[in-house]
Amino acid sequence: MSTYLVTGGAGFIGSHLCDALLARGDRVICIDNFNDFYDPARKRRNIAAAMASPNFELIAGDIRDDQQLDEVVATYRPDKIAHIAAMASVSYSVHYPKVYADVNVRGTLNVLDAARKNSCKGVVIASTSSIYGRTEKIPFVETDPTDLPLAPYPASKKAAEVLAAAYFNSYGLASTCVRFFNVYGPRGRPDMTPYMFTDAISNGRPITLYDGGQPRRDWTYVADIVAGLVAALETDLGYEILNLGRGQPVLMRDFVTIIEELVDREAQIVHAPLPVSEPTVTYADITKARDLLRYNPQVSVDEGLANLWSWYKEEMRS
Repeated sequence: MSTYLVTGGAGFIGSHLCDALLARGDRVICIDNFNDFYDPARKRRNIAAAMASPNFELIAGDIRDDQQLDEVVATYRPDKIAHIAAMASVSYSVHYPKVYADVNVRGTLNVLDAARKNSCKGVVIASTSSIYGRTEKIPFVETDPTDLPLAPYPASKKAAEVLAAAYFNSYGLASTCVRFFNVYGPRGRPDMTPYMFTDAISNGRPITLYDGGQPRRDWTYVADIVAGLVAALETDLGYEILNLGRGQPVLMRDFVTIIEELVDREAQIVHAPLPVSEPTVTYADITKARDLLRYNPQVSVDEGLANLWSWYKEEMRS
């Protein structure tokens, strides 16, 4: 049995990772601060099944509290840390940039230092496809330039990747930075496009579609992302950066059409120009993850959105 610390373990991706690790028989220590970026009760529901497992331990805490984090890592001695906790949302970061430096940069530094001081075997750090910015070079390859982020959120994730490199070079702490591409599925955050569009269309509210629905996004189902995370935790790579996407961008108008068909209702569309903080396309080259992790996404957008819709209907009844 391996022991893993999952930061942000009550959130969307973190809770799915906790469930996957517990299903394998691993011991999982979850730390989450249950902040009010969205309803903390939703996060409690995310980990309801995990809470029933004797191999699951929940710590209410904040990665910005370095003393508490050090104590948690020293007490539970995790083999590796999955660092998923973060302030997300590109658009929110444009309005509140300082909190992104506080959580995503200083918080990541605290995680890396706690891992170093307590001889963890490695850290897997959640990064983002937003780090590539607006580029005409597609698909996105890990060696592409990432020095011109479009918003504070991807800038903070770039800083986290650089800190991880420094800790590997200075202390030998292994770190794998995984760049998530447009993750969606059950438990998705209410500020994320798949949930927002599903909720709005099903309730007859308008949605905003940028540039006539022509932007493309590499939607990646949460179970595929979690499979990549588990593989990254199992694999010793030193310091690496890996794309975790599906590698099949979808037009936003087609994405909306799938949701319309699922909920059996036509979307009320408000058209708007693409914000300067948003790229025209996200498109992962996943060759490296296939080679190093045997990463192989399985879930199509049609199937994934159907799963999201089924969960949404249950969630609305709870």
